[in-house]
Amino acid sequence: MDKIVVVFTMKTCGFCEQFKTKLTENNIGFVNRDINENKEEYDAFVKATGNDFVPSFMVIESPNENPKSYLYAPGKDFEDLDKALGIIKEHLG
Repeated sequence: MDKIVVVFTMKTCGFCEQFKTKLTENNIGFVNRDINENKEEYDAFVKATGNDFVPSFMVIESPNENPKSYLYAPGKDFEDLDKALGIIKEHLG
């Protein structure tokens, strides 16, 4: 099953940079979406999660056929970057 990790970040966010580094160090491919450059997409994410903090992420399973998305936001679904990384690793199996 194909899976895509999409990470919402912003350039001035130190936690965002740390999170992207952790993903890279763990050989986890991801699509980075800067919230300032992808405002409409991020606004839809915020509306769905009720949370506007970054870094946030979603995991999309089977993106080409019957996609299913899982949305995760800090303070709501995880408290630190290691927990966020664990969630992603769990999805990726």
